[in-house]
Amino acid sequence: MAKTITDPVLLKKAPAVWFYSNIPSFAAAGLFLAVVVLCSGCYTLKQGTTMLGYLGRAAPLEDLGGEGASEEDRRFAARVESIRRFAMEELGLKESKNYTRYVELDRDYLAAVVSASAQDSFTPYEWWFPVVGKVPYKGFFNVEDARKEREKLRKKGLDVWIRTVDAFSTLGWFRDPLYSYMKAYSDRELADLIIHELFHATVFIKDHVQFNEGLAEFVGSEGARLYIAKTFGPEAEKEAGEKAAGARTDNAAYVDFIRGLIAELNAVYTSADLSKEDKLRKKEEIIAAARIRFEQNYDAIFVTENYRGFSQLPVNNAYLGLFCLYYQENTLFKDLYERSGHDLPAFIAAAKSVKGKEDPRVEFERALGL
Repeated sequence: MAKTITDPVLLKKAPAVWFYSNIPSFAAAGLFLAVVVLCSGCYTLKQGTTMLGYLGRAAPLEDLGGEGASEEDRRFAARVESIRRFAMEELGLKESKNYTRYVELDRDYLAAVVSASAQDSFTPYEWWFPVVGKVPYKGFFNVEDARKEREKLRKKGLDVWIRTVDAFSTLGWFRDPLYSYMKAYSDRELADLIIHELFHATVFIKDHVQFNEGLAEFVGSEGARLYIAKTFGPEAEKEAGEKAAGARTDNAAYVDFIRGLIAELNAVYTSADLSKEDKLRKKEEIIAAARIRFEQNYDAIFVTENYRGFSQLPVNNAYLGLFCLYYQENTLFKDLYERSGHDLPAFIAAAKSVKGKEDPRVEFERALGL
């Protein structure tokens, strides 16, 4: 889907570069860029102009299904409408005009996102914006702007990472469009993206990025699975699951490896007996040893070649911090879903009642009656 743009950027589900990806499927990383660009000075002018330009030239999706359209375009329009109906009518996501318009782009990603972290801890650097509150990332439609932001942050002594995203939710401020590169997505990938982003437009708790993203990631993935089963039958769902089994197994193994690396580094970062210089020295030693260990044990751990390039990846705290952000909640939502009866519409309905007046995880569990 998306691909590397000069930098070793963190990408989404691009089979050739899976070792970059692993941040949840087609998420915008919580990138509510459309809201952000309305509220932040010079950043507004440049990013907002680009975004509004995209929206301004968005064409109705029905044009892709009209006379003279290619078979690929007609099929894409039909797939999107089928997923939208399922998400709103079957799952109970908010009725909207999102994904009813289409933008042709000459690239296969939407925006570049900058994340940063302290060099000697997993403390994220945060930006604050009206409506969304604090967020540990900042998005740019022009990757050169992202690189300039990276250099500013590096001068502050921070670890920095750039990744690309395929979509984001505007939380209802605009009609979120589709983009031309999405035509290449499989049915399950397209359903995951649309359901994930429609969930963001349905449930959003200010200042709780981890909760928002973890829950949207779970709902998108489970919603896509249910969509395939309902639309194409249990056998198709099973086949799709089996086809992705190797990738899922490797994904879990990679996440486990990264979690182990994070734990090893965190033990150093939280040590009261080490100076910052000592921590940074040990950090480099630990990461270097992890690269060697990863390469030596690759064939015993993984069944695909998706992660072979990790040893060349310039891993830092900003990269690892993304796993802290997106994967910490995964078990929670899976467990809550199982305990509440595997009813995704009811699960979503409970999420709608969460207001964030207290810990949203506690509110959500209570709303589920657990």
